[in-house]
Amino acid sequence: MSLTAIHLKQFTAFDDLHVDFSPGINVLVGRNGTGKTHLMKVAYAACAITTPPHPAFPDKLLRDFTPAKRALHNLVKRQGGKAVAHVQVWRDQLDVFVNFGNDAGLHADEGDWAVSTDGWKEWQSKPINSAYIPVNDMLANAPGFRSLYARRELHFEEIYDDLLVRAYLPPLRESAETDSIALLEKHMGGTVVVRGEEFYLRQREGELQFSLVAEGIRKLGLLWLLLRNGTLEPGSVLFWDEPETYLNPELYGVAIGILLALQRSGVQIFLATHGYVALKELDLRGEREDKITYHALYRDEDTNEIACTSQDSYLDIHPNAIGDTFTDLYDREITRSLDGMGK
Repeated sequence: MSLTAIHLKQFTAFDDLHVDFSPGINVLVGRNGTGKTHLMKVAYAACAITTPPHPAFPDKLLRDFTPAKRALHNLVKRQGGKAVAHVQVWRDQLDVFVNFGNDAGLHADEGDWAVSTDGWKEWQSKPINSAYIPVNDMLANAPGFRSLYARRELHFEEIYDDLLVRAYLPPLRESAETDSIALLEKHMGGTVVVRGEEFYLRQREGELQFSLVAEGIRKLGLLWLLLRNGTLEPGSVLFWDEPETYLNPELYGVAIGILLALQRSGVQIFLATHGYVALKELDLRGEREDKITYHALYRDEDTNEIACTSQDSYLDIHPNAIGDTFTDLYDREITRSLDGMGK
């Protein structure tokens, strides 16, 4: 059962936004500051509360956003006077939502008069396996992090700890994604092993600790781990923030090909990207039966509030700041070439 929609009102940068999701791949594009990562974090939090330790929805939002003083009211959109944020996520007929004001307490159980939730018990009764891959790598810094995070007040979003929990899971006896796993092993030049809390890349020449491995290869290694241990199984949801970061462009096709294969097996995927090559790889590798929706987040010229248009074709994305920028580069290159011919 995939996520079907989200509604964000007076929440962080959003005034009033509703987005319907594809059960396949959802691609979020837009300029910096249009809320792509925030939207994915909310959707991820809605998934994460369905698995142990089953935190309350507002508490999970606090842990994943880490607002100043860990206060819910700091997630309410900045404006004068009293305001109430509304966050709601659907999956078919089920929904979970939370309302809180800009005078809410520090935690979900403080200032209950200012925080209300509903639907979470039924929502939590139907677990969703999910994983959130942030922009920054954590595997090289994994040793000791989980115990430190559990015992100390660290200003780290909980998505990093959640990801390590999933990365440390032992492999399945058999995985359905054997082709994707083999493809990753080919481009990594080996496999990933865990000794204690340290990740290593095992190659023919020996083992190399992850802190000495290129970040792009570490990113492929993380995807390999999530496939091997069954985190990304049919019915699960993957959130990946800027998958193109640290990857050589020649590896974009490898990553996109694997994501398309996962979508075909029943994994719902959310990507936030600024990468033209990643977008074009998705466009060119996608097949007619693939379920891909592009969500373009932008600021309305009249209101300056964040709005969204959703299209099923790359060519129909509007506005498309990424495509416009590369078209401009191409035009400038042609102009320079023509000017050179005239000399």
